[in-house]
Amino acid sequence: MSEFLRSNWSDILVHIAQHVWLVLIATAIAIAIALPLGILITRRKRLRGPLLGIANVMQTIPSLALFGFLIPLPFIGGIGPRTAIIALVFYALLPIIRNTVTGILGVDRNVREAAVAMGMTDRQVLFQVELPLAMSVILTGVRVAVVITIGVAIIAAEVSAGGLGEYIFRGLRMDDTRLLLAGAVPSALMALIADFGFSAIERRFDPSARRAGAGRPLRAVAWAVLLIGIVLMGYSAWRGMKSRSSSSLSHGHVTVGSKDFTESNLLAEIVAQMLEAKNIQVDRVFDLAGNLTHAALTAGQIDLYPEYTGTAFAAILHHQPIPDPKAVYDQVKREYAEKFNLEVSPQLGFDNTFAILVRGEDTRRLNLKTISNAAAYTPQWSAGFGQDFMSRADGYPGFSHAYGLRFADPPHEMALDLTYTALASHKVDLIAGNSTDGRIAALDLVQLEDDRHYFPPYEAVFLVRKDTLMRVPTLAEVLQRLGGAISTDEMRNLNYEVDGQKRDKRNVVQEWLKSKGFD
Repeated sequence: MSEFLRSNWSDILVHIAQHVWLVLIATAIAIAIALPLGILITRRKRLRGPLLGIANVMQTIPSLALFGFLIPLPFIGGIGPRTAIIALVFYALLPIIRNTVTGILGVDRNVREAAVAMGMTDRQVLFQVELPLAMSVILTGVRVAVVITIGVAIIAAEVSAGGLGEYIFRGLRMDDTRLLLAGAVPSALMALIADFGFSAIERRFDPSARRAGAGRPLRAVAWAVLLIGIVLMGYSAWRGMKSRSSSSLSHGHVTVGSKDFTESNLLAEIVAQMLEAKNIQVDRVFDLAGNLTHAALTAGQIDLYPEYTGTAFAAILHHQPIPDPKAVYDQVKREYAEKFNLEVSPQLGFDNTFAILVRGEDTRRLNLKTISNAAAYTPQWSAGFGQDFMSRADGYPGFSHAYGLRFADPPHEMALDLTYTALASHKVDLIAGNSTDGRIAALDLVQLEDDRHYFPPYEAVFLVRKDTLMRVPTLAEVLQRLGGAISTDEMRNLNYEVDGQKRDKRNVVQEWLKSKGFD
């Protein structure tokens, strides 16, 4: 772990700075909105129910669903920090509004009446009596909002907004405890510091808890936290300017996206490095969850991303799966051009179909070779499947029907990366992974033969915007060179280097490009 920290400390600081920046900006905007709204509904009782109700509803919307709704929206949506900040603001509103109302309405009625009797206007009562007396309660709401925002900001990595969530999701995907700790520990410390700091400030504004001399150490803590925040954000900005200056002489600009699993990251990184070798400026928008990649591509937030023909055919175009690879590719290419004005690249050379996986020890003990062989044992087994597999037309419903599968309990729906860990640790007995995943060999898992040929072809391709191909002709050359260039064994080895050997994907890609003469 110490060697990992020495090698990655600067990158960890950048991600901490990104996380702090997201939290600070979102909280500041939330305060600017929630405080006036809270004051308003103490003066307009009829607005209290509707506004608090709306704030309650906004906080209950799942974050990924909110991101999916925001991305296609013009001006306020898209990929990156802007979308994440808007979502974080929604989650921070409720505690600030609620505590503002509670604090102001909790001011002693006799104090308010005495202020009015002294000739104070409503404005003077508010700013000189109510807000000062309610400040500790309001700050409690801000403290809750900040802690909530720190936690929810982890999910911001799913829309390429940066922050410590990138380390956490990478760690889950690669089963790498070091990455998990690099994301989880700083975010937990950040939440504890925020909770402690705001608790101290609350006591400072609470008349019943004031103590002589308490302000001096509090100011010291506040200045220290502020200084650390400025240093971190300054370092992040310096890194960003340095990155931009290094590409200032580029001959174009392309934003490359990827889904949130290793193989998609690697394919996107291959294109990114090939473009950079030709002096094209590249922005990387990796680890987008679910169909956010498709939404981002059609909305113009990214220019291309790696996809699979079977996924495009069944999950995006909503066709029933068919087994003919050429027919699937031709129809995807035609319909993507007609419906989305997108181009489908030549096939990269490998087919990453769903892999029905069991433990190697079970295949040797039970002599399992096909899915039909395993069907006899599934009534005593538990299964774990990713959310994608559970919901797709070519996923679990049709698959279980085709093979007549019955399990001891309903399949456990979980993150795809965690299914590998669950299978290897005997928490489940069968999963649906990816046939080119390096963890198959690393964890001694075995892929069962799809003897009833249920799954359609999943040939790897790139989906790219046609206007980008016109704007950056070099991109078409790169995609043409990659046609048929990656075999199934090569892709599995690349995945294994990242997932099994815990190597950095950029170094793995550099070596592969050099071995293929693409550098």
